[in-house]
Amino acid sequence: MFDIGFSELMLVGVIGLIILGPERLPKAARAVGLVIGKMRRTMSGIQQEIEQELRTQELHEKMKDPMATLRDEVKEVENSILNQQQDAADKARIEAEAMQQNETPAKTGTEDKQS
Repeated sequence: MFDIGFSELMLVGVIGLIILGPERLPKAARAVGLVIGKMRRTMSGIQQEIEQELRTQELHEKMKDPMATLRDEVKEVENSILNQQQDAADKARIEAEAMQQNETPAKTGTEDKQS
């Protein structure tokens, strides 16, 4: 939230000590800490409410047209299956080509010896 280093914090502490004095500085520091804590809790609560509202809105959108959601999921599954089939076909083609290349030299080698 705040990007305050140790040196800046010390500077604020020394200035606070000079202005407020040693008697009022602890009370002021406590009050500032309480205010900052309250601000953080408030910001956290607002952030959680926004996230909850977004999730609720997303669920409402899905509830409006559940068939569209189902169609989207079916298309994703179909695409996944088609991709896997294509990968398997490519792999089989590559292996078949490799086997043909390995068999061709062996056949010519045996034919030369028989002649």
